[in-house]
Amino acid sequence: MTTPADRVGEGPRIPEAVHRRRWAILGVLMLSLLIVVLDNSILNVAVKTISTPAPTGLGATQSELEWAINAYTLVFAGLLFSSGLLGDRLGRKKVLLGGLVAFGIGSALAAESGSPAQLIAFRAIMGFGAAFVMPATLAVLMNVFERDEQPKAIGIWAGGVGLAIAIGPITGGVLLDHFWWGSVFLINVPIVLIALALMVWLVPDSRDPRPGRIDPVGVVLSVVGLVLLVYGIIKGGELADFTDAKVLATIGAGLVVLVAFVVHEKRSDHPSLDVGYFRNKVFSAAMAAIALVFFALMGVTFFAVFYTQSVRGYTPLETGLLMLPLAAAQLIFAPRARLVVDRFGNKATTTAGMLLIAAMLGAFATLDADTPIWLLEVIFFLMGTGMAHIMTPTSVVIMQALPREKAGSASALSNTFRQVGGALGIAVLGSVLSTAYRNGIEGKLGALPAGLRDTAGESIEATLGVAAKLGPRGAALVTPAHDAFLHAMHVTAFWGAGVALIGAVVVARYLPGRTPARQQGEDEQELAAAMD
Repeated sequence: MTTPADRVGEGPRIPEAVHRRRWAILGVLMLSLLIVVLDNSILNVAVKTISTPAPTGLGATQSELEWAINAYTLVFAGLLFSSGLLGDRLGRKKVLLGGLVAFGIGSALAAESGSPAQLIAFRAIMGFGAAFVMPATLAVLMNVFERDEQPKAIGIWAGGVGLAIAIGPITGGVLLDHFWWGSVFLINVPIVLIALALMVWLVPDSRDPRPGRIDPVGVVLSVVGLVLLVYGIIKGGELADFTDAKVLATIGAGLVVLVAFVVHEKRSDHPSLDVGYFRNKVFSAAMAAIALVFFALMGVTFFAVFYTQSVRGYTPLETGLLMLPLAAAQLIFAPRARLVVDRFGNKATTTAGMLLIAAMLGAFATLDADTPIWLLEVIFFLMGTGMAHIMTPTSVVIMQALPREKAGSASALSNTFRQVGGALGIAVLGSVLSTAYRNGIEGKLGALPAGLRDTAGESIEATLGVAAKLGPRGAALVTPAHDAFLHAMHVTAFWGAGVALIGAVVVARYLPGRTPARQQGEDEQELAAAMD
């Protein structure tokens, strides 16, 4: 058993009372993390139901579904910089509690949404709360575990993400089989209440003795830039025309604002994003790996639900069970990934994980309407295995790159790149899917009235919805809809695989291999000096 005298690490030693209950604290932090990840994994199963016309769902279009996901993600990502600083300044426990309360209120409101617009707005409130929860959990973890135990704790923390991904689709499927669609949000409320009670009791507070100042201009620029960029990408996919003047103007404006954000951050004496962190190539490569893998993964899981439900005919619960191997692999391998890193190094472990992800995304292009379902299960399991061997080593690199007092900032950066990567993945790959589907189906809709033709071409759910309304006359649309979707899915899968391959090249080029302990200490000192 570790004793205070045995414990080593940078910064002040952790109080013995906190050290004794560190594993219980980790459990509470994972419960808080659970609801944030659980919500997105539940929503992945529910998107088809929400796209169904009332009273079953809200009749949301594909672009509205993308915004229901991205409203959460963009607010989350836009506020993560500031939430990390607020946690460092005010205390991570206080920020965690406040974030959980906001998340719970947003969940209750989302459950009662009467339209897609309301759902999008309430999802944004949930994103606001989540922005203060997720980085604070990892920051608290870094302040209750000594440095030698941090990789193990981060591995268990990452495994908790896998557990949430496993529970989410199954929970969502059970709820949708027995209750209305809003129950997938209402389920968050009791979990929030339990997490609040345990946190007040067990979790210690911590803060940075020299916190940075809040940067409101940077926050506004980052949110506005991301929203404009993602809106333009989604609109281009909705119109199946990225040369449209409004689409180009919106994307261009978003890029200009994001460039202004970077320039402002470089000049500010209290930036939301300290660009000095990225002078270190290892740190930058780890961030890029997180962003690229979530870009590919979120975009592909978005269409996987429509494949299993709309093409294969599985229920939401069955879809949740089909996704279980993806989560199970993360749960199994994430806590053990540090052992692989110890033997083979960060570079080999993470590169192999990225290549495995790329191969499995490419494998989606082989799936058909009658492919044996066990092949999909193998793909999901291997994708989860790849994820586990990317997230744990990159998270350790990022979190140990900064001093413990800056844990909130390091966690915020990590989560920001993950969320931005995921948002852009859904926007870009969702737009690729939408464009490819519209191009594939439009030639089969000539017999429909002009008004129905545009509606039916939006997505596979829209086509099948029009077919159902037409009765026997619409039956001829079902097979072309399935064929057009499968083609669109194959195109999108290749795009996702290409992005994952870029990630593999980045980490193979810049992440360190097996580093002797002495050299590792020198590298950390060099990194700290570069960030001063």
